[in-house]
Amino acid sequence: MPSKVAKSQAEPQKSWLVTWATRLGIFAVLIAALGWLDTIKDRWYIFEPGFLHELAQSAVATYPGDTRSMINHIVTNLTETYPTNTIRINTNEEWVFNNAGGAMGAMYIIHASITEYLIIFGTPLGTEGHSGIHTADDYFHILHGEQWAFKPGALEMERYTPGMVHLMPRGVAKQYKMHEGCWALEYARGWIPLMLPFGFADTLTSTLDVPTLYNTVRITGREMLGNLLIAKI
Repeated sequence: MPSKVAKSQAEPQKSWLVTWATRLGIFAVLIAALGWLDTIKDRWYIFEPGFLHELAQSAVATYPGDTRSMINHIVTNLTETYPTNTIRINTNEEWVFNNAGGAMGAMYIIHASITEYLIIFGTPLGTEGHSGIHTADDYFHILHGEQWAFKPGALEMERYTPGMVHLMPRGVAKQYKMHEGCWALEYARGWIPLMLPFGFADTLTSTLDVPTLYNTVRITGREMLGNLLIAKI
């Protein structure tokens, strides 16, 4: 009889060990798979940072101070450069508010996929906040106005003016300010879905702007799905 009791007591313990061993095994496989995907994500990029910088500089030089014409110039060049069966470019100028890291502005999503996004972001009023820490490299091409930035330890601000690009490598955080109104072409390459919680957090915890959240999710989801349908990851 004692041996049966001991056996019955050992079975739950064995089951617990098997359960946790299985969970740890699945977690290890998942981490390995994500690490492998991170090493090959470059193959899914379409946009080239150098080309986008040249395009932004061309827009600034051709239409100085005319943000609307700069946007049209950028979108027109993108649609002429990239075929529709390779990448989806959103030519419908749909604007939504964006609150993130304490900063507020408006954005027009030109492209959104799993590994890249391209937007026009800014405000005519000025704003400042936390950049967030992201899983993507972020290229902030200034079209109009100025962006200021700094990170802990720096005693002087970084200053970016029209035609310049502010590169934020993934994992880097800064305070930034779009001084007295600023518009930029923002390009991110990396794991875009992992950036979305930062973009939604202020809405969920502060502004409670449900219509803006709905439209942001609708447009982003539509563009990501549209790109997946043409095999753009």
